[in-house]
Amino acid sequence: MKMIQERLCKLRTSMKAAGIDCYLIPTSDYHDSEYVSGFFMVRKYFSGFTGSAGTLVVTGEEAVLFTDGRYFIQAAKELSGTEIKLMKMGEPGVPSIKQYLAQVIKEGGTLGFDGRVVKADDGKEYEEVLAQKKCSVVWNRDLAEEIWEDRPALVHNPVFILEESYSGEKASRKISRVRDKMKQEGADVHILTSLDDIAWLLNIRGSDVESCPVALSYMILTQNQALLFAEETHPEEEIWTEELRQYLKENQVELRPYDSFYSHAAQIREGRVLLCKGRVNYRLLKELPENLVLVDRPNPTSLMKAVKNSTEMENLRKSHLWDALAVTRFMYWLKKNVGKIPITEVSAMEYLESMRQKCEAYREPSFATICAYGANGALAHYSAKEDTCAEIKPGSLLVVDSGGHYLEGSTDITRTFALGEVPREMKEHFTLVLRAMLTLKNTRFLYGCRGVNLDIRAREVLWERGLDYKHGTGHGVGYLLSVHEGPNSFRWKLQPDYQENAVLEEGMVTTDEPGLYIEGSHGIRIENELLCRKGEANEYGQFMYFEDLTCVPIDLDGVDVSLLEEKDKERLNSYHKEVFEKLSPYFEGEELAWLKNATREI
Repeated sequence: MKMIQERLCKLRTSMKAAGIDCYLIPTSDYHDSEYVSGFFMVRKYFSGFTGSAGTLVVTGEEAVLFTDGRYFIQAAKELSGTEIKLMKMGEPGVPSIKQYLAQVIKEGGTLGFDGRVVKADDGKEYEEVLAQKKCSVVWNRDLAEEIWEDRPALVHNPVFILEESYSGEKASRKISRVRDKMKQEGADVHILTSLDDIAWLLNIRGSDVESCPVALSYMILTQNQALLFAEETHPEEEIWTEELRQYLKENQVELRPYDSFYSHAAQIREGRVLLCKGRVNYRLLKELPENLVLVDRPNPTSLMKAVKNSTEMENLRKSHLWDALAVTRFMYWLKKNVGKIPITEVSAMEYLESMRQKCEAYREPSFATICAYGANGALAHYSAKEDTCAEIKPGSLLVVDSGGHYLEGSTDITRTFALGEVPREMKEHFTLVLRAMLTLKNTRFLYGCRGVNLDIRAREVLWERGLDYKHGTGHGVGYLLSVHEGPNSFRWKLQPDYQENAVLEEGMVTTDEPGLYIEGSHGIRIENELLCRKGEANEYGQFMYFEDLTCVPIDLDGVDVSLLEEKDKERLNSYHKEVFEKLSPYFEGEELAWLKNATREI
């Protein structure tokens, strides 16, 4: 890991020249996106850690990386051989980032970071805790600019309109709804910097962020004006066609240069500004005039886009059917050929992708596919590489977590496959995870419940055995947007971030994906997407239930039937009956016979 040490050495040299004692590098872009383009992979450049979440903190004496339970095993491997110490967030004795900064920065010292990639509320917390030690914050230094010589360019690709037949609602109507919400909050101005919110509001999509069809942009909205700040030109192709420009004009949206956003924000002279400090960056907070009243609330669009309308719901059923055909045919191919032809984690991913590409509505993966065999399955967010990937053969489990973006919506599915005869412990663990997943998706509940109320329905199956998994049980899914979307989720801990604790509304899509990970041996995750629906309303209130969007067989070869209760068998048989009814019209011959067996009653 000599290369990482050399980069850290250069970083420390730049820190010293800038008078910075401690430098912080999160995993983000200017818009708080989950996935970022190559230009923003600064944390990966300086640490070598490839996970999608983590914060690197570097002082003159040490370097540490904070990440969550999804990446403990992966980070330990990737940081091995470097000086960087792994900080396992949430574990006993491990300080928070804020606590760590307070410990290592000396009295009167200086913390530095690029304020464009640090969330406003995080930046304020750092500022407040360090003020107690009379420390200062330098928030306008991107030190990577001085060090990363072959840094990828910032990406700005062409934009397209998502027609109303897909979105189900005109952009003008959405803008009107947001303005109504502004009035309720007493706000004169609303600032949006999150890309999925802007894309949803204007019914536009792009490809500036890998696996998330959005365009790099900012937006400032008043009752009389809508300003969109986005790159207008591209050296090789047109970003905004004449049709798009006319579309914006019809919706009374003015296009402004991407780089003029901060200077325009600094000219807002008075009034109340609605924004979400959990989504905007720290630089914006510093640029806005101090006399403004900031109304810190979740973006109105966050809840609006989470609640899918009837058009979106019907389209989602279509996209999941097409996705199911691809994944089920992959399952058939895998089961038929494992142990007979050479298959690796990478070649399996490529075959699955080729199945999805057969659908005309398919656009791209909704995230980087996780295809993890054997011990690699214990890495919840494993990433297979051509030169290091495992060969897939009988005798163990294969975890495949994948998804696709279609014009009719986004999908996210995980299936674990038992290949050949597998050890009894693996089947036991597989069956426990299956029971957990079936229990949650069959839950009936009264309106008003949040994900934190229901997570126990899945997790208790494992807790009864003294087992657990270090990730949420489920997350919201966007419509041809981010595959991880708030404010709905299933988590057992109440989140300090109010954007993750929403009441479950009809039209929300949430994943159901319990798992179990045994380091050095195997991993299991089984995931369906659930559409929240209204059920019976009676004297006790409005009851709710979940409709399965995902319709792919669950591998019965991994199930230890003796560990299933009768209600588990009923639930599994009912699900497989529905899967067969939906998919069988698209199969014939040997494939159809296999599908019938794969969805057989147990």
